[in-house]
Amino acid sequence: MKTKKAFFLIPYLMWIILFVILPILLILWYSFTNSSNDFTLNNYVTFFRNGTFLKMMINSFWYAFLITLITLLISYPAAYFLTKMKNQQLWLLLIILPTWINLLLKAYAFIGILGSNGLANKFLHLFGIGPVNILFTDFAFIFVATYIEIPFMILPIFNAIKEINPAVIQASEDLGASRWQTFRYVLWPLSRPGVESGVQAIFIPSLSLFMLTRLIGGNRVITLGTAIEEYFMTTMNWNMGATIGVILIVLMVLVMLLY
Repeated sequence: MKTKKAFFLIPYLMWIILFVILPILLILWYSFTNSSNDFTLNNYVTFFRNGTFLKMMINSFWYAFLITLITLLISYPAAYFLTKMKNQQLWLLLIILPTWINLLLKAYAFIGILGSNGLANKFLHLFGIGPVNILFTDFAFIFVATYIEIPFMILPIFNAIKEINPAVIQASEDLGASRWQTFRYVLWPLSRPGVESGVQAIFIPSLSLFMLTRLIGGNRVITLGTAIEEYFMTTMNWNMGATIGVILIVLMVLVMLLY
């Protein structure tokens, strides 16, 4: 029996070794070497001494925080009202459906919507406004990122609220609690596991966004993810790019440990 279990573990272990452990070790190797493959700490010294990199790190946390906060403010009421609606499976399917579309396709779709000749500006033109420069702004980046991340916040919160016994909510109301008190002392504490799962699912990936920063934010939105892409794909300085990648991984692990 143990032999069979070990046999079925082989594909999983191979996958973890080839696509998780070895890439991380490779990134670590590049981060501690220079272009001549000599051991050095200059990459890390450059990162922490250069104010530009520190600004990128702060920007990454700031944008991730804003995206997570806005997503939570939208998703929590949506998930709550979803638990009260009929045909819940149909509504959940409609929420999940956009996640089936490739991220690149969604980004280009929003370029068409938010562009100077896009649907958004045509709508504003009906009211005598425009054309407005919406694309390549902080607003456009946060708006698109929030739209893309919303399903990953709604689903865990919906599941958490769905598991709450309705009798608990009813008991709170019968004891004279207001709606705000019921939410603060009953609904919110019981649904916090779903909120925490959603926050992790949004905040951590948002730290490393680079495709949306390029396509939607243009050169105005600069984060660590953008810097990694720049060093690997443009300047071909893989050592510095790997260094930023290692620091980003450490930051993500710290966020996970915090939660």
